[in-house]
Amino acid sequence: MMTNYTLTWDLDAIYEGGSDSSAFVAELAGMEADIEVLTQELQAAAEQSNVSREPVKGEQLTAWTGTVQSILLRLRQVDSFVSCLLAQKMKDSTAQGLNDRVKTMAAKFNSALTSFDEQLRLVDERDWKRWIKQEAVSPVAFILNERREAAKEKLPPSLEALAGELSVDGYHGWGDFYNTIVSRARFQVTEEDGSTKFLSAGQMHNRLSHPDRDVRSAAFIEWEREWGEQAELSAETLNRISGFRLKLYGKRGWESVLKEPLEMNRMSEATLNAMWTAVNEGKLELVRYLDRKAELLGIAKLDWHDVDAPIGSASRTVPYDEAAAFIIDQFRAFSPDLAKFTEKAFEEGWIEAEDRPGKRPGGFCTSFPKSKQTRIFMTYSGTASNISTLAHELGHAYHQYVMDDLPPFAQEYAMNVAETASTFAELIVSDSALQAAIDPEEKLGLLEDKLQRSVAFFMNIHARFLFETRFYEQRKKGMLSQEELSSLMEEALREAFNGALGKLHPNFWASKLHFYLTDVPFYNFPYTFGFLFSCGIYAVAKKEGKAFADRYVELLRDTGRMTVEALAEKHLGVRLDEPDFWRGAVAVTTEDVHTFLKLTEK
Repeated sequence: MMTNYTLTWDLDAIYEGGSDSSAFVAELAGMEADIEVLTQELQAAAEQSNVSREPVKGEQLTAWTGTVQSILLRLRQVDSFVSCLLAQKMKDSTAQGLNDRVKTMAAKFNSALTSFDEQLRLVDERDWKRWIKQEAVSPVAFILNERREAAKEKLPPSLEALAGELSVDGYHGWGDFYNTIVSRARFQVTEEDGSTKFLSAGQMHNRLSHPDRDVRSAAFIEWEREWGEQAELSAETLNRISGFRLKLYGKRGWESVLKEPLEMNRMSEATLNAMWTAVNEGKLELVRYLDRKAELLGIAKLDWHDVDAPIGSASRTVPYDEAAAFIIDQFRAFSPDLAKFTEKAFEEGWIEAEDRPGKRPGGFCTSFPKSKQTRIFMTYSGTASNISTLAHELGHAYHQYVMDDLPPFAQEYAMNVAETASTFAELIVSDSALQAAIDPEEKLGLLEDKLQRSVAFFMNIHARFLFETRFYEQRKKGMLSQEELSSLMEEALREAFNGALGKLHPNFWASKLHFYLTDVPFYNFPYTFGFLFSCGIYAVAKKEGKAFADRYVELLRDTGRMTVEALAEKHLGVRLDEPDFWRGAVAVTTEDVHTFLKLTEK
């Protein structure tokens, strides 16, 4: 019998009372006090070091390492809570105030971290090697070494701390302004009975993949119109965010805008270039798929809003409970542990999926490491794309679950390997369903949905990367107008899609949250990395069967404590800074294209 799962999440299990939670306020107060004590201790140590020229003793470093990790764990927790509050109700003014408080506290903690890193940097190399081997710190030795080396490339601690404090109302403030912009956006639609209503961005975005092309086309026209109305504010916001980054990078002596995102993702530029080389080679086959899809839809060329249009029986609306049961069954075929965890997430209300006004668009998974729980946010309307998103976010959640017992520093995995777990989960669901499908129409629908994701990672994400790279180069000369931004966006879309699209989405830069995230610069190429890396992992999993499940968990557990190159060499025996591995991963999509073309031959 199918279980009836709730469509709304339970945040009270984390902090009861939502925006008015007294437990949450108490948590914040405790953290603020701990950050203040840590700051004072580090300041005193810095003053002493200036006088004596002697670094602090190992015992003190060990104590600070424990304190820093304790605060980090709680900071991730409270930041996740306010993110959930604002996502479920964008105009929650109380939550906005709490978000400001968390951002201010995070800036103070980052200032303390800068001072902590400076103390790590001051330790003599011989003493450092001895200290890092001690039992209390050796489990996080990789992260501590990483922080120590990074400190050598930054400004003096006092200036880094000042930049962090100023960023709260500047850099991060501009980033948060995206939420204000998207909450202002109102999309007008006309229903079949002639009535008119207004939708939120999240609701309207689902219409862009509606089975009926007339509905899609009307939705896209309205989507582009409204984001055009908001583009002046969006342009101002994006220019200010990029301007802050560029000025800070310049003061640090960093010439490349890719330096920070690459280091955050623990990968080399050689690996990034090897990946894009293989992707560009594989796009030729994807263009054949896009052309065939246009033919099936009865149009000369796909427009932007046709790319995610469903083909085959995947166009039917799937009830939420049916989607949940489907995902759990496919996960179980790979790992009973993954299936058991997923059932827990559904049963305990970890997922916000209700289709209602006032919600933020998009989907995400966020962790509450202190509570050892996660929460997933999306707007579910029953499409195949929604099911993929749900599986994707559950992959994120499982990744955190298998790391819950590790030290907080070792849980800090980068975005690119985080996307590996989520995309791997998508592959399990889509490929299993595809293999099991008997009806040709159903098989076509499932395959087409899978290829949509390949287009997203090979083309859509590449367009974002091209846009952002070129935007930053031009931004060095001055601010760009909304017309210039739209022109850059169109150019990137044409190139990334190899000219396969008709109507483009020139205001994509204005509508996409990822361009406005200040915690993670270049929130794009890690998605493609994760997709292709997971394709390689999935190939191993298919070859080894259920025996690979335990190795997969060990790979995930290592994602926060080594570079991606070392991770791949240890668990897969491959090199990521050469194209061969990536070409093999791209071949998975090429095979899907050939199957699709064969299924759709006249």
